[in-house]
Amino acid sequence: MAPGASSSGAVAGGRGAQAPGSAIVTPPRQALSSAPALELGAASSGPGSGFPPFPAGGTMWLPAAGILLLGCSAPLCAAFYLPGLAPVSFCEPGKDSESCQSKIELFVNRLDSVESVLPYEYDAFDFCQDEIEKRPSENLGQILFGERIASSPYKFTFNQLEKCKVACTKSYDPEKSDDKNKLAFLKKGMQLNYQHHWIIDNMPVTWCYQVEDEHKYCNPGFPIGCFITTDGRVKDACIIDSQFHKWDTFYLFNHVDITIMYHSGKDESWPGARLVMARLDPKSYKHTDKNNLNCGGPPMEIPGKFTNKLDLIYTYSVKFEENDIKWASRWDYILESMPHTNIQWFSIMNSLVIVLFLSGMVAMIILRTLHKDIARYNQIDSSEDAQEEFGWKLVHGDVFRPPRKGMLLSVFLGQGTQIFIMTFITLFLACLGFLSPANRGALMTCAVVLWVLLGTPAGYVSARMYKRLSLVVEIVLNEQLYSCLSFYLCGSLLLL
Repeated sequence: MAPGASSSGAVAGGRGAQAPGSAIVTPPRQALSSAPALELGAASSGPGSGFPPFPAGGTMWLPAAGILLLGCSAPLCAAFYLPGLAPVSFCEPGKDSESCQSKIELFVNRLDSVESVLPYEYDAFDFCQDEIEKRPSENLGQILFGERIASSPYKFTFNQLEKCKVACTKSYDPEKSDDKNKLAFLKKGMQLNYQHHWIIDNMPVTWCYQVEDEHKYCNPGFPIGCFITTDGRVKDACIIDSQFHKWDTFYLFNHVDITIMYHSGKDESWPGARLVMARLDPKSYKHTDKNNLNCGGPPMEIPGKFTNKLDLIYTYSVKFEENDIKWASRWDYILESMPHTNIQWFSIMNSLVIVLFLSGMVAMIILRTLHKDIARYNQIDSSEDAQEEFGWKLVHGDVFRPPRKGMLLSVFLGQGTQIFIMTFITLFLACLGFLSPANRGALMTCAVVLWVLLGTPAGYVSARMYKRLSLVVEIVLNEQLYSCLSFYLCGSLLLL
């Protein structure tokens, strides 16, 4: 008998020799470390194999060792956040740490309008610029959506009140062509109702106001300003203040009252506080003295005809309020206030019922007609009547005829398959929460990546359909060619 076989027999004998009620003897550490080699085959150990023999009962400790390793690794497991969705904690000055910061930055995004399809970057207008501009990295979806996020001169400190603080001052001289162009472009932005889009803690700064039926609507943007036409018509946001009444005049919103709400972490497992809401109210104030500001008085008027020197002072005020809203629910108030987010279930069900009803009627008519034709075919006795075609046989040649543009049909079918699978996977990931609005650009990035990756199944479907259509065309051509040749040969033989 081979040495390895005797060793395995010894091990087996050691297992069988143990009494059912006897205690298991703990093997030494060396035996435990060499136990996994026993599972690979007992023949690999023994006097002739070059490896030391394994003690009896060594493999019985493998499950215990696995449980021990899992127990030791359990404290290492922890929850994680999706990229871009991790909360940030804020503390008061003097209590800063690696997990808690006191400075709050406000970022600006591109400006857009419902009256124009062309968005503009924040730098395109003559607004307040940051001394050291910082631009966070943007993904593919943000770039395709036209987002251009940049830092701003609006700087805050957590839980510190700021009242009527100067952001910057802009002066315009009618004698300088550059100033005239900048002011004219600013007026054009107010005419087309271009909207600011500001961001605090990866959350849009909203402008909430009352609409019909005392319903509050929160817009994730606010206008540059508004204007009164030459014939006295009030445009856009000028309806919010009765002081905006002068004809052929532009009113610039050069002041914002920002309210930041936070959820305290006193009773939570994390330090500091987390921001859950950021709102603002745009105002228009004509500041006369930069060193003595009170953020009140008449609005900032810009005449339609630029003839005198003009100074624009941009200011802001900030206050903080504690709130019970959880960080995970901080987007709810925006989604609930938007009327277009309400799903019109009645309209959907009405359309679905109409489609099903009409489809059922058409199906019943077709089935009834085919049933009559089939019953008539079954009643035919003579061969002369069988040669006469009627009913659905009159159109079966048109119904089963291959399409003229088989290649085009195959391409459209492949593209439709690609779009359908992409839409299904995107909606599935969105339902799971991977495409949250807090993760900017994730929706478009996911759609584009899926579109590229699904080119392979789209090509497969197109090629397979084109092959089937080509096969049908070849069969039809072969049948026609065979019929013509048979008719020609039979006719020739009859003539002979």
